[in-house]
Amino acid sequence: MLKQRIITALILLPIALCGFFLLTGAYFALFIGVVVVLGAWEWARLAGLVAQSMRIAYAAVVALLLFLMYLAPGVGPWVLGAAVIWWALATFLVLTYPASSEHWASAICKLLIGLLILLPAWQGLMLLKQWPMGNWLILSVMVLVWAADIGAYFSGKAFGKRKLAPKVSPGKSWEGVYGGLLVALAITAAVGFSRDWSVSQFIAGLLGAAVIVLISIVGDLTESMFKRQSGIKDSSNLLPGHGGVLDRIDSLTAAIPVFAVLLWAANWGVM
Repeated sequence: MLKQRIITALILLPIALCGFFLLTGAYFALFIGVVVVLGAWEWARLAGLVAQSMRIAYAAVVALLLFLMYLAPGVGPWVLGAAVIWWALATFLVLTYPASSEHWASAICKLLIGLLILLPAWQGLMLLKQWPMGNWLILSVMVLVWAADIGAYFSGKAFGKRKLAPKVSPGKSWEGVYGGLLVALAITAAVGFSRDWSVSQFIAGLLGAAVIVLISIVGDLTESMFKRQSGIKDSSNLLPGHGGVLDRIDSLTAAIPVFAVLLWAANWGVM
């Protein structure tokens, strides 16, 4: 399993970096769109669509919506606003699971939720790409999420005692959350020192990083919640040793749109 994970990672990493840094415009939109559509195909299974034709149909609907969003960039603020509302609600649903499942257990509800998870992630990346230092903004949010995930893993293994959400993901602990936050904040502080941030920029940067890490955890737990309710271990087996596409991007689907909104609120870019 470890060998498979390493081989898959070594293949996917250069593809991802080339896609993020070298592609622009429609090519970048298509590159990210392929990932999102594959995620939609997997999400249809979590929503209860067993027939392959139905799963492909749902993925096709998501592809069409992405195309329409590309043609109408003015919907961006509305899409990201919906994402912020959704992830606030998702936090409540995760904290109150399994009681909360009675509100979203139907297939149609889960399919609509899939749109709230997937479409804003694509929209957020499209906006980040267009803003000043776009490539580095995309890399920054990914590094924050990945570093926090690694910090949480090792901190949880070493010190984990208090379960974070035992009914959703028994393996996660509060100590893991603290470890992930510490790593992410340390990276943010290092960037702040290297770029001579002012005190106000430093405070804003640390607070923003904390929000991104916490919402990325919600993204991870949200997919875990839907998988648990569906009785599914991995979203698919598309990525040998890693599970499915959603299993790799669940944290980012929450972090990316919130990151874009925070930057916009800080007058970084224009929506």
